[in-house]
Amino acid sequence: MNIDFPFHFDSRGGTATTDDDDHIRDMIEQFLFTNPGERVNRPDLGSGLLQLVFAPNSPELAAALQLTIQAGLQQWLGDVIEVRQLVVTGEEAAIRVEIQYLVRRTQEVRTTTLVRRTTS
Repeated sequence: MNIDFPFHFDSRGGTATTDDDDHIRDMIEQFLFTNPGERVNRPDLGSGLLQLVFAPNSPELAAALQLTIQAGLQQWLGDVIEVRQLVVTGEEAAIRVEIQYLVRRTQEVRTTTLVRRTTS
């Protein structure tokens, strides 16, 4: 089992754990929402998505972010997943990232969508 993200306690007061599929999704989420330079021992980990969410939406921004995310997922999670499709779109006050990936260990295809909004 893997430690669940974000860290929390389970109903028995122990560290909450999760299965492999959820753990992979957690790792993708951590990569997307980590800014480069935020991790002391991994200064190049992160997509920069949080910095760009306040930038004016444009097709160029989405394309640049898509390339950055694709390269980062390959670098940091390439041994765990193979990205099959990645679509980044800007929507008014949000950026939507849709990822279809193959889990290398099980050969199962999964899809996840993460949205980051500029307002609560």
